[in-house]
Amino acid sequence: MLDDFIWRALLGGLGVALAAGPLGAFVVWRRMAYFGDTLAHSGLLGVAVGVLAGVDEGLGVLAVCLATALLLVLLERSRRLATDTLLGILAHSALSLGLVGLALLETVRVDLSSYLFGDILAVGMRDLAWIWGGGLAALALLAAIWRPLLAATVHEELARVEGVPVFAVRLAFMLLIALVVAVAMKVVGVLLITSLLIIPAATARHFARSPERMAVLGSGFGALAVGGGLAASLHLDTPAGPSIVVCAALLFALAFAVPTRAR
Repeated sequence: MLDDFIWRALLGGLGVALAAGPLGAFVVWRRMAYFGDTLAHSGLLGVAVGVLAGVDEGLGVLAVCLATALLLVLLERSRRLATDTLLGILAHSALSLGLVGLALLETVRVDLSSYLFGDILAVGMRDLAWIWGGGLAALALLAAIWRPLLAATVHEELARVEGVPVFAVRLAFMLLIALVVAVAMKVVGVLLITSLLIIPAATARHFARSPERMAVLGSGFGALAVGGGLAASLHLDTPAGPSIVVCAALLFALAFAVPTRAR
């Protein structure tokens, strides 16, 4: 019989996988993997901000991720630098600021490894409420903008001609990614968050014939990765967060082994 902390870890991981699958599909379609990395790196700065402000660290991470997404949108509109350059500057600046900020907190001891690689086995009931509440809110908002976001993803100029508020939809999507990054940080950590967004969605792409099917399959493969990674972590005594990502990568590799006709 499994201990309570294993069930909490499994429920937390499934909550993240459920939200990451559909969002990850759009991340893959829109080639925004580096954007997810940038938000994930800014999460460590959010931890430092939360500790300094004396608020819940999850709220600090969410606030900084949202601010980073807004800042990126504003900088993109100025068109002074290429997007990949902006992402690189923001990602490494935020990560370094977070590390420096935490180092200056001499009276507070922070376990950096749990933030960098996740600590899913330490998920509590409060964390579960945060993960499932944030994840379901992200899915509800994604459902509300699904059609215009899909139209803008397929052909942005045509969507704009048809009256789709492309800028507002893009901004909303970026904020949704920020929300999911803040939710997923406890499960897989800053350095591995983007992998849970991208790898299951990329695996689902081999089998999906419609955007909706890819979104559902993305959540399914993410759930399999969470279950398999936790099982491997328990039996092999390996870190849970990296084990989940390795399991997701194995599923992706197996997808390539399936004959094209079978897909």
